[in-house]
Formats: sequence, structure tokens, C-alpha cells
Amino acid sequence: MKTWLITGCSSGLGRQLAEAVAARGDRLVATARSTESLKSLGGRYPETVRSISLDVTRAGDAAKAVALAEGTFGGLDVLVNNAGFGFIGAIEEGEPGEYRPMFEVNLFGLIETTRAALPALRKRAGARIVNLSSGAGIAGSAGFGFYNASKFAVEGLSEALAQELRPLGVRVLIVEPGPFRTEFLGRSMLTAAREIAAYAETVPARRHYRETNNGRQAGDPAKAVAVMLRAVDDEHAPLHLPIGPRAHAVAEQKLESFRADITAWRDISIATDFEAA
Repeated sequence: MKTWLITGCSSGLGRQLAEAVAARGDRLVATARSTESLKSLGGRYPETVRSISLDVTRAGDAAKAVALAEGTFGGLDVLVNNAGFGFIGAIEEGEPGEYRPMFEVNLFGLIETTRAALPALRKRAGARIVNLSSGAGIAGSAGFGFYNASKFAVEGLSEALAQELRPLGVRVLIVEPGPFRTEFLGRSMLTAAREIAAYAETVPARRHYRETNNGRQAGDPAKAVAVMLRAVDDEHAPLHLPIGPRAHAVAEQKLESFRADITAWRDISIATDFEAA
């Protein structure tokens, strides 16, 4: 039996994961900015589920959630940084007031929640940190640059964190989902207010994708959560975990193009050291 703390449990993969964790008998601190959406979950599992308001951008909230896990269940085994949202717009189109709040949640909120949880996690052998990245954290695409940047940062942070924590017995898992049928393309996706005609050949395709695919994504969230649970339980789970055929295709295409780039200019780009005496 593990004790979990999951951010962003009001909807999407966070809600699906919270339901699955509770259903299998694990203990759970479920969090969201408003706990109203979590009442039914706590009502069904009164012995093993607690809920608390956690806005990852608000100082002190994460520490209170960790304290609840330790005070009620005696510790913390798994932290899942799931809270986040997306933003569509060309780099030139986005305004600071539009894209900076996304970085506050997707990156800085994740950092502060992790920092608050680490003292508790370090006390538990085999503890896990699960950071929700995305296929967008593997490769960039026009119209998604700000969201790409937030998830690329999560990837780099998680890779460094994994190296720091491995000697301490804490493992890190970077989950990189493709498109799944959640509210991500709906209420969890914002768009730039300004549209610049110069980008008509690239960025509108991303807006069109959102409009035509919301609620139609091929991925089954329950199956994604099943993969995540299996990885958390597996001592030999990978650091990077793309989930779904689209995420795997993005990863494979990125590896191929990256290899082609470094191979094409290898002899030129490595000839940069001082000449030997």
C-alpha cells in the first residue's frame, strides 16, 4: 500500500489517476485548486482518501498537502506533478500576461511542489516522483512553442532530479502522453488573443486541431493511467515514458532528425579544441 499526493485531480488524467489509486486500495491525498470536485471521491473512500486545496502557484499550499499526507497516513511514497495547462499561439503573438501564468503552473509550481515533498519522500525507501510532461516536451511544433518550452523545462529538470535522487533510493518517472480524451483541448487550453497574418501557413493548423479534436482524441485515459500505475510499481521502469502511439511516433521522429543533424555536421562541429602542443 502506497501513499500518493497528486496535483490537479479535478479533471483529466489527474482525476483518472486519483480514481484508480483509490480503487486499488492505496492511500491518497487528492488536490485541486477547489476541493468541491473531490468530495465524491473522498465520500467513496473515507478511510484512505483525503482532499485539500492546492494551488501550485500559491506559497505554502504544497507544504500543507505534504503535512496532511504525513499526519494522516504516516508518510509519502509517490508525488505526481500533474497540474498544468496549454497555450496556443505563435511566439510573436503571445503576450506575457498570457503565457507566463502557464510557466508558473507547468514549471515553477511543479518545482515548488517537488521541493516541498522531497523531505518526506527521502524518508521512504522506493519513493517515486512522477512528472507529467507531454509529447510536446519531446519535440516542438509551430503554434505550441510556449507550451513546448514549459514541458522541455520539465524534462531537463526531471533528468537532473533523477540523477540527484537515485543514490537516495527515490526514482523519477517522466510521463509523456500523446493525445488522450480529456479536457486538455477544452478548458485546459488557452489561445493567444492576437493573430498575426504572417503566420497563416503554420499556427492556424494548431488552432484548427484544437477545434476539431476536442473530445475526439483516440487515447483512452483509463489505459494511460494503467500504464502509469504499472510503471510506478516497477522497480525497473524507464526514466522517459511516452504513452500512446502518437507520443511514440513523435519520440522516434525526434531521435531520427536529431541523429541526422549531428551526423551531418559532426566532423566540422567537433573540431573546436585548441591544437595539441
